[in-house]
Amino acid sequence: MADRFLSFVKSYAEHFISYRRDVSEKARQYASGLMQAGSRKTIYAISEVVPDTDDRNLQQFITHSKWSAGAVLDHVAQDADELIGDATDAALIIDESGFAKQGKMSVGASRQYLGRLGKVDNGQVAVFGVLAKGRFATAIDTRLYLPKEWTDDAERCHKAGIPESERVFKTKSQLALEIVAQARRNGVRFGWVGADAGYGSGPDFLFALADAGHTFLIDVHKSFVIYEVDPQRRIPEPSSKGHKARRLISGQKSLSVEEFVESCSTENWKVYNVRETTRGSLKLRVLRKSVYVWDKQSEQGRRYELLVTENLDGQDRKYSLTNQKPSTSTQRLSWMQRQRYWVERCFEDGKSQCGMADYQLRLWNAWHHHMALVMMAMLFMLTERLRMKDQCPLLSCADIQRLLAAFLPRRDASPEQVLSHMNRRHEMRRRAIESHAKRNAERRFKVT
Repeated sequence: MADRFLSFVKSYAEHFISYRRDVSEKARQYASGLMQAGSRKTIYAISEVVPDTDDRNLQQFITHSKWSAGAVLDHVAQDADELIGDATDAALIIDESGFAKQGKMSVGASRQYLGRLGKVDNGQVAVFGVLAKGRFATAIDTRLYLPKEWTDDAERCHKAGIPESERVFKTKSQLALEIVAQARRNGVRFGWVGADAGYGSGPDFLFALADAGHTFLIDVHKSFVIYEVDPQRRIPEPSSKGHKARRLISGQKSLSVEEFVESCSTENWKVYNVRETTRGSLKLRVLRKSVYVWDKQSEQGRRYELLVTENLDGQDRKYSLTNQKPSTSTQRLSWMQRQRYWVERCFEDGKSQCGMADYQLRLWNAWHHHMALVMMAMLFMLTERLRMKDQCPLLSCADIQRLLAAFLPRRDASPEQVLSHMNRRHEMRRRAIESHAKRNAERRFKVT
């Protein structure tokens, strides 16, 4: 497995060119370190375990080298397609992940909702595209979200190394659409686009996917507005002051999906066996109805299928809308909806085993370089799980990481090197303490 890992990284060597200089050896070292370092896979931890490495050289490779993270991710996407791409049964799932960070210097960092913490805190948020088929999934693309406080501050963007072309505010839905379009350009095969309710907060994202020719199954909030029948659009009469209305109105009553579901008879709910799990069959209560969605701007509403699923005890209810053909079975739609479970597992493995969240990097290039190498490592793990699925069906990403940590070339450190690394860590810790104390002093000064 260790030999296969080294060969796998070597197959990406063509992308690691900086100023006509081959830096593929540094890529091998960094990727190996992601597998070998302990619970915190920082550059300093990597340099302690990977032979012939130096933390300053690795920092230079990640932060300042000019190799293209985008080219690496395109290669990852194409390789992932060869493994699990499928025009019917694979999905491109859009999901975001947050990374808690201290201070304001890390690119894109601000106070925003971090899903991993379940609260608003200081950190970065990125949108990811994950290719999933059955229980196998891997991340193939990402976009770092830049809040308006960043895109409105040219000096801050310059200091973080953000290219001028990226200093434009984009919503997470816009970033998601870019990921879907890039996957199509890379020839990735998938039957539908999936996302959680954060992307189904309104009809715009759904309409954009449909207009681009994509099939989708998107979760929506219980407050999402729908119509039971096609809205009868009309232009409101001018006001008493003669002002013309700017928006169309409907003669039909709108409902939230929650209100609509509560109005449905209990006889409309059916029980389906969605898939097999290690604990037995996953059985869900399912409600399916045709509804209309309207953005109050288009000439007509759009007919979609509303799918509502919940556990047999009435817990974990999920609402989704899809433009799948009405002939698609309810059992299959329910299976499609619950595919997001494997995406969540994919992120857990990426963060726990591949160091996705362990970086200590501030600049734009460094963040994207790190993520590209992490997604390479995640793809290798998918490759091994598929290779061994018959003879070792329970092989996990944690197993693969432990095997690689044991069998990849590893530094045998001398006592002097151990002490040198410890002193280096202490120096970094001292600087962090001083920086934290300085920030606290500045806050106290502003208050007084």
